[in-house]
Amino acid sequence: MDETSYSINHLLLQFFKKIAPVQKVKAGSVLFQEKDSVQYIYLLITGSIALGRVHLRGKEFILKLLNEQEVIIEYPLFKANPHYQFYAKTLTDCELLMIKRELFEDYVLTDTEAMNALVSWLSTGYLKAQMKCQDLIMNGKKGSLYSILIRLCNSYGVMTKDGILIDLPLTHQELANLTYGTREVVQRSLKDLREIGVITYENQKFTINNLGYLKEAVDCQNCSYEICGIN
Repeated sequence: MDETSYSINHLLLQFFKKIAPVQKVKAGSVLFQEKDSVQYIYLLITGSIALGRVHLRGKEFILKLLNEQEVIIEYPLFKANPHYQFYAKTLTDCELLMIKRELFEDYVLTDTEAMNALVSWLSTGYLKAQMKCQDLIMNGKKGSLYSILIRLCNSYGVMTKDGILIDLPLTHQELANLTYGTREVVQRSLKDLREIGVITYENQKFTINNLGYLKEAVDCQNCSYEICGIN
């Protein structure tokens, strides 16, 4: 969790927690679909949520993975009758607040501190998106996979004696959805990484045994965790 996200999340949580009780949502639940009319913004308190879209041909793409203490605002702010740009689906059991869009927008428009925090959060999100685009364009399919693994380490990594455990269950298909590639290409690349000891995979969780190898392969800029995350 980065400082900026915490700031906007903290302000919204403190202001709305008395009028928007915590909701418990089961894994696999859809919060909203692409093009749905916007009713709420969401504060994710615990759990993990995927944001993405489904291509016209049926191919699914995961654009972000959000974990604890994140704000979910996936629409053009302050527009009349907005629609969500992506879908949101829970990957695990979650706790969250659902805040009416109109109440949220009124709050940030009338509270200077909240507006400043929102602008900072949006600015960081813009930089994250630019860096992801750079990785996809410059590094190809294999490099995109390496970049996603690095980002997953930053967002979900837990240090162990064997390396960095990505503490989030992921299938090969879900990883392919994150890299905008195919499961077959991802499987071959992961097999190559396993054979040279860079990664291990057990119980649907990856451990990165040699993070330096991945970073060198994509000419990593060693950005801060605030920028180089999967969220």
